[in-house]
Amino acid sequence: MDLRTPSGSPARRVVELACGAPSVHNTQPWRWRVDGDRIELYADRARQLAVADPSGRNLLVSCGAALHQARVAAAALGMPAEVVLLPEPHDPDHLATLELRPGPRPADAVEHLATLARRVTDRRRFTSWPVPEERLAGLAAAVAAPGVLAVPLSDTASRIRVELLVERARDQQLADPHLAAEQRACVDRGPDEGVPSTSIPESVGAAPAPGGRFTSGPARPRAGMLESSDGLLVLGTDRDEPRAWVETGEALSQLWLAATVDGLSVVPLSQVVEVAGTREAMRTEVLGSLTHPQVLLRIGWQEIGRSQLPRTPRRPVADVLLA
Repeated sequence: MDLRTPSGSPARRVVELACGAPSVHNTQPWRWRVDGDRIELYADRARQLAVADPSGRNLLVSCGAALHQARVAAAALGMPAEVVLLPEPHDPDHLATLELRPGPRPADAVEHLATLARRVTDRRRFTSWPVPEERLAGLAAAVAAPGVLAVPLSDTASRIRVELLVERARDQQLADPHLAAEQRACVDRGPDEGVPSTSIPESVGAAPAPGGRFTSGPARPRAGMLESSDGLLVLGTDRDEPRAWVETGEALSQLWLAATVDGLSVVPLSQVVEVAGTREAMRTEVLGSLTHPQVLLRIGWQEIGRSQLPRTPRRPVADVLLA
């Protein structure tokens, strides 16, 4: 793994690596400003999904994931960042400021950068190998974002209830023509953004994962929405406001990178938190009103030796930089 910064700017290299973060429908809803060793992260509201994400929650979770990847990249490049969240109250779209400071490059810098490069969303069906509860607990322990709680869902009652809620949310979304049109517009949206049809399992003859939103047919029967071997984990917060959504994104990135190191795949199931009724039912009936659910994750094993689906594209750094 090359640790050099060919552009001559460590900050620009940090932005480039951060932009590999996962985002809702690969909208990449972020903008960055680089001034020397100072980086500013902004929400790009022009990329917000107006129907599926009217509050901008998924947008800010996506930006939070990019922020965490920027932290990891900066540390690996020997320029650890001091980060201030939401530094300007009058500008809610200015999500974070990072000040890069020279520091020792960690011994595992190469591994951290390699993990950033390997992290991917693979929507194909997992194998039938169950994810041990201790593995889920380890992933939950990897979450260190303030105010974010990672809750593994292992008991049968919670899993059955979650499956019903996921199916109910998906049924409601499939019945909304405006949301369906917005979702279709994200497929093959452009050469540098959106979800390529080649990464949708059904489009390339692969077995689709249960609960997937990018499907060409009708909703699957309720009994098939989740597999018994799937690991399920919820990220929730004690507050339900923009700062908490950004922090959720940072936690999501922490967990996803830890899963990548462990050889596990992660697939977000966003529908259940996008529909108000199922989100509230998740909070009260599954989580005991302990936390506001922000992201539900399926976690599992991919087949050893399975070929990689093409990676989703990314916008050039020049396109995401503000003047």
